Amino acid sequence: MSLISESRLTLKLAFPLVIGQVSQMLLGVADTMMIGRLGVTEMAVLTFANSLFYVPFVFGIGILTSISVFTAGARGSADHAAGRASCRHGLYVATVLGILLFLFMSLLTLNLGAFGQPQDVVEKTGSYFRIIMASLVPGLMSMALKNHADALNRPWPPFWIFLCGVALNIFLNWVMIFGKLGCPALGLEGAAWATFISRTAILVGMFVWLYRGKGMREWTPFHWFKPPVLSDIKRFLGIGFPASLQMVCEVSAFSLAGLMMGQFGKTAMAAHQVALMCAATAFMVPLGLSMALGVRIASANGAGQGLRLRKIIVSGWWLGVGWAAIGALFFLLLGSWVSSLFISEAPVIELAAKILIVVGVFQIFDSLQICSVSMLRSLHDTRVPAMIGFFAYWIVGLPVAVLLSLKFDFGAVGVWCGLATGLLIASITLGPRLWKMTAPKAASTRPA
Repeated sequence: MSLISESRLTLKLAFPLVIGQVSQMLLGVADTMMIGRLGVTEMAVLTFANSLFYVPFVFGIGILTSISVFTAGARGSADHAAGRASCRHGLYVATVLGILLFLFMSLLTLNLGAFGQPQDVVEKTGSYFRIIMASLVPGLMSMALKNHADALNRPWPPFWIFLCGVALNIFLNWVMIFGKLGCPALGLEGAAWATFISRTAILVGMFVWLYRGKGMREWTPFHWFKPPVLSDIKRFLGIGFPASLQMVCEVSAFSLAGLMMGQFGKTAMAAHQVALMCAATAFMVPLGLSMALGVRIASANGAGQGLRLRKIIVSGWWLGVGWAAIGALFFLLLGSWVSSLFISEAPVIELAAKILIVVGVFQIFDSLQICSVSMLRSLHDTRVPAMIGFFAYWIVGLPVAVLLSLKFDFGAVGVWCGLATGLLIASITLGPRLWKMTAPKAASTRPA
């Protein structure tokens, strides 16, 4: 097939995935916009809490990416039993992992002052963070079911379910943050409870659809509580754990950057939160694209169509770069206006606009690296990408961030320049590895 044909097939699968990822990100955007109306301190709390939350959240998401790999492979070989096992084991892992992460991270609330954040920010973070961590359990469970459905090329029903969850979250934010319809004004805690309720509703909706959706019965586990097969769990974690480490290397760098902002004051923390929401929302497009590319690579490889792999790869890279160029232009030209949508304080808007210039530049690197790593994961190549991620973000990116922000007094902007450097290193190392892995003579082989 031609590159144009491969691009069309990728876009057809990617479109609902992209919209679904953007809708999920709108949960955070809605929280940021509504909490921004409460003041700079509350925005700083959101930055601090999210810096702690996203590391375990992304760790869980990374583990669950193996669902897409195994389900897509089962679909490519028409193995219904393997597909059902992938879904069931994925849900087991999501549930247990969510509970363990909630218990472990909740212990951090006993000593939040150790992170060196402003005292008034620390005092308001504890209860909000515990509720958000509790929402991790239904959040990961619903993500496991969504990955299964996406790998079966059934992305639209989950999209509508997740979108309804976003709408519910926005409505509950309005009611619980500001005290509408007889509800007391709960402020930050109201936003956390709205997220918890919305994620639980999404999980219920996914279960209902899996049981009633047309054509889903043969791919849905017959016995959810059947004891897990330990060998399958081991294979599952063998793919998911290294993939998770690679993702955690990146997101933990961004989380540490959020904690570094506490050294520059609440204005820097609030500006960082605005820039992070903008960058993360734009990132949902290449993330959805990478998910589609991963499914297509896994399906083609599972069906023995090794000669198609490189055409899928090249078409995916071009699509990713094309979107990144649009996103970069948008942030470069409209950074101040976008920042003003989140908060009204002029110093925060000015600093956020400067950061968004850096965000615009690294869009291209970010798109290339996420597409490459997703396709490598679908080829069961996870260990080396994890090491590349550690090197790019922790050995290069973060030291550059510290150097520019503190030694050369670039402040918050210097931190983001360091993050951009890490993304650059990742993109120029993961791409060549993917190209080598898919050489025609080795396209159907897997690394040891």
